[in-house]
Amino acid sequence: MKFSILIPTWNNLSYLQNCIHSIRSHSAEDHQIIVIVNEGNDGTVEWLDKEKITYVHHKENVGICTGLNSATDSITEEYLVYLNDDMYVLPNWDSAFSECIDTINHKSFMLSGTMIEPSSTGNDCVLIQDFGTTLESFQEKELLKYHSTAQKQDWTGASWPPMLMPVELWKKVGGMSEEFSPGMYSDPDLSMKLWKEGVRYFRGIGNARVYHFGSKSTRKLDKNIGRSIFLNKWSVTSRYFYSNILKMGSLWNGPLAEHKEPLGQKIIHHLKKIRT
Repeated sequence: MKFSILIPTWNNLSYLQNCIHSIRSHSAEDHQIIVIVNEGNDGTVEWLDKEKITYVHHKENVGICTGLNSATDSITEEYLVYLNDDMYVLPNWDSAFSECIDTINHKSFMLSGTMIEPSSTGNDCVLIQDFGTTLESFQEKELLKYHSTAQKQDWTGASWPPMLMPVELWKKVGGMSEEFSPGMYSDPDLSMKLWKEGVRYFRGIGNARVYHFGSKSTRKLDKNIGRSIFLNKWSVTSRYFYSNILKMGSLWNGPLAEHKEPLGQKIIHHLKKIRT
């Protein structure tokens, strides 16, 4: 099945080109690609025009939340994928997503792919293997060889890119919450909006893989205080939400169970809100 792939980018043309090269090389389907261009004063717009790739252009950097929302009207497919421009998709990535979707008989779900990253951040959802931290040091052939044999089981707690969800669900919850602009902590916020909407199917797909060079655009941002915004909005910390509600990184064992926050934990969260 075809997806609409949304890729925000901010003067990051070489990584964007590498990302789109990987999509064209390693996808089973001819997916719609929509690039959200922030500024684009590095030749991004001219290159997209030349390649006849759909894009939304913002002359200033509007960040991830506003940028992704601005692309909604351009979506043509039933499912959207949110992908970072510093990601390189690997063979079977879209087929693995499609095979999972075929087993789900409803439109109330979020899926995430599995990242391969060059260094450990203590994230149980990723595979750690260094194939370069820049394009200059990128070991593409070695990565493809590793990917062909590496094993990763599906895991629970989808949230961050590469992220896939039904477009109708995206529209139902209003896409990204722009109070988190330019984007820090907008991923757990989107998952929480889905949780509040009754979604319980959050699944990470072990074989839908990307190589992630590591925040080549977000490190340039003046970051928002997303942790505090999330706590004040939802009355729980994002860490608690990921660990205790989404069960992030645990072995996939089906849709999540309902969750009741213990009274003691509610008091702790209330006190934390007072301090923010």
